[in-house]
Amino acid sequence: MIVFDVITIFPEFFNGPFDFGMIRRGREKGLVETRVHDLRDFTSDRHRTVDDRPFGGREGMVFKPEPIFKAIEAVRKADEAEVVVLSAGGRRFNQAEALRLSKAEQVMLVCGRYEGIDERVIEHLATAEISVGDFILSGG
Repeated sequence: MIVFDVITIFPEFFNGPFDFGMIRRGREKGLVETRVHDLRDFTSDRHRTVDDRPFGGREGMVFKPEPIFKAIEAVRKADEAEVVVLSAGGRRFNQAEALRLSKAEQVMLVCGRYEGIDERVIEHLATAEISVGDFILSGG
């Protein structure tokens, strides 16, 4: 069985998609387990802040590394888990990448937002940075 952990600031978004189609059938057959985690649950301030200005003074906001590091540490179950950062700057998701990920016990998907994710997450945690295609998704 493969476990997919989705780390996002919009956990409710995934309630519908995981209950239909191939994902639902995989879950019913015991081939796939899906878990969705709210990134804000891994913050330490009362406002549950997940974003900050990028280091170096660029415009916009990025996800802070601390909540992501805490989330990965809390949900990692497999020693050889894949940590995939979803980003427009990543390599294109294709069949070869799907086959590679299918061999993992656990795949943790970190959903981006704003101008991206602090580079330290990609540098120190991610096993892959993947783009799902040439389009923009609302809500990360």
